[in-house]
Amino acid sequence: MRAARVALMAAAATEVARTQRTEKLWPEGAPDTVEAGGYQPELIFSLIEADAPTPAVVIFPGGGYMHLAINHEGQAIRKWLATLGIQSAVCTYRNKGTGYRHPAPLQDAQRAVQTLRARAKELNVDPKKIGVIGFSAGGHLAATVSNFNLAGDPAAADAVARVSSRPDFSILCYSVIAFGNKEYTHKGSQHALLGKRPAPELVASLSAENAVTSETPPTFLMHTEADQLVPAENSRVYFQALQRHGVSSELHVFEEGKHGVGLAKNVPVTSEWPSRCEAWLRSIGVLAAPS
Repeated sequence: MRAARVALMAAAATEVARTQRTEKLWPEGAPDTVEAGGYQPELIFSLIEADAPTPAVVIFPGGGYMHLAINHEGQAIRKWLATLGIQSAVCTYRNKGTGYRHPAPLQDAQRAVQTLRARAKELNVDPKKIGVIGFSAGGHLAATVSNFNLAGDPAAADAVARVSSRPDFSILCYSVIAFGNKEYTHKGSQHALLGKRPAPELVASLSAENAVTSETPPTFLMHTEADQLVPAENSRVYFQALQRHGVSSELHVFEEGKHGVGLAKNVPVTSEWPSRCEAWLRSIGVLAAPS
């Protein structure tokens, strides 16, 4: 049985490789980039054939808002999602390494979710099952786009701008959450996103646990106690905020695995997080219950 499942997973990953394509996130140029000839973020789509519309996920790799860990927190994740029958798009969002700070990453994240929703029919995506997954600083971005939503303007000339940017679910992996002077704040990500002397009000607003409301989408969080770079307290404070506001949420804190474990394939016990995430996706109705 296990051998058959492995074979199916390999086949799905192969199918994704055949249907991967890359497009500009902003076909007319990202905000504040056109005249300057700046970096243009992209969506790396991984599409799968299905008889009915599938869930879809926007992937935000980590990298401290300085670069993107595109392989183990991007490409590997799209392949895993494909084995679940989930289409995806890796978002190569703007960051300090490409010359941009806030609000550029958030603008890109909002646009990415809107793009999948606006093009749902074309992509064979269920517009009510569009989620986000983020790792490290990409997890901060996933949490931010989960709480700072564009409602969409039905009168907009741009079809993408007509739909909501709110994800339907969120998966946060060893995420940077808390900004400010907390002992568990990842100062490198905060400085890269906001600079070294940002307004205190801005810092507080982008400390993701402060942004949670009852409208925050259902959220799955994973972290490890062994993470010395971004301590697990980041995930704990976000989970506590979710619980206070009555948001469906699940937190898994594993013992082993340094920061940046990705799918944690070679880390005993921690390697179970993808299967636990799959079970959670089934429990909230994103994936069908096993027959």
